[in-house]
Amino acid sequence: MTRVLAASLLGLLALCFWLGADGPGQAQSASRFEDAPQARAALALARQQAVRARARAERFEREAASSAQASDKAQAESAALAARIQQVEAGIGIAEAQLALINTERRLLDIRLGERREPIVQLTSALQTLVRRPLSLSLLAPGSLRDTVYLGAVLDSTVPLVRETTADLRAELDRAAVLQGEARDNVAARRASEAQLAQRRTELVAMAQRERIDARRAAGAADREALRALALGERARDIDGLIEELEQVGDLRERLAALPGPIPRLSDPSLARTAAAAPPPSPTPSATAPPRRYRLPVDGRLVAAFGSREDGGGRRNGLQLLPRSGAQVVAPGAGRIAFAGPYRGYGTIVIIEHANGWTSLVTGLSELAARVGQNVVAGSPLGMAELRDPLVALELRREGEPVNPLDFIV
Repeated sequence: MTRVLAASLLGLLALCFWLGADGPGQAQSASRFEDAPQARAALALARQQAVRARARAERFEREAASSAQASDKAQAESAALAARIQQVEAGIGIAEAQLALINTERRLLDIRLGERREPIVQLTSALQTLVRRPLSLSLLAPGSLRDTVYLGAVLDSTVPLVRETTADLRAELDRAAVLQGEARDNVAARRASEAQLAQRRTELVAMAQRERIDARRAAGAADREALRALALGERARDIDGLIEELEQVGDLRERLAALPGPIPRLSDPSLARTAAAAPPPSPTPSATAPPRRYRLPVDGRLVAAFGSREDGGGRRNGLQLLPRSGAQVVAPGAGRIAFAGPYRGYGTIVIIEHANGWTSLVTGLSELAARVGQNVVAGSPLGMAELRDPLVALELRREGEPVNPLDFIV
């Protein structure tokens, strides 16, 4: 019984040291989470983002399948692909948060195992000494036989207690082995998601290139409009001036589009008098409605709210979001791209003209997937966030006046 107990304790001790050390295949810690509550909050948020992104992707895919016009179909397809990219990004966030929780539990388990190693080492050392002592020497040594018999009686009563005491330890060691397996599986799943993300982004880039080629073949007006937008950007003193000039250009374009075409001559003059006497239609509430299905341009953590203090002392005109590195950025609402490109002090930006005098400004992009003059829907890809220190800002304006975008998020 002594030999069996010594061998069991030796096995427990060896497993204790092996699981406590950084063995091969141990996953790296998710260092961007400070503690377990933060990781659990991030896990819940990432799961919500994954569900919402999947719902958007399925809705856009249905719209693409039912669209009769090629332009509407292309918009829905690109928006669906962007939503799938955000779904994969959320899946990576889930994997990172789960890995952080696993590593936190493993560290706590290592601390508990470390506290129990020293008593096991001492007990194992004593048992090894007893097992290795030959019985013949015990018979020759004075009093040793009596001590051996006494020790045997003590062990008979102690072995059940030792086994009961080490039962919790064996359970914790089993849990440590399970956690190590979960960490390996988690890392493998995250690598698979990253490979899928790279493939989806490649598909989105190819789709954007095809759309640009089709637009250039259709007409050269898009290139001329892009050049005019860049000229406005060079001339504008600041971002407010740029948005004001773009709004003036947009108002002029809307007025020109609203001009009546050639009026056919009526055979009956009374019909003309009746038409002239009809009162003009009164404005409807929809003439001032905000963009439909308005949303945040990127999934991330809100780090600066609308109206908060800037470093210079002024008030912020929009929101600041902290997304994943290189996260997918999409259009917050349906409209028309009025400006897309670098702008001094803001990096690469996109300005979207919505209906009824609303305008959105999105800053903090590293790569563009949109072009000036392009019509977009809420969820169409605009580009990617920065790879280092990503920070995406959103401003929403009603006839030039900044408003809080969170009041219109659906």
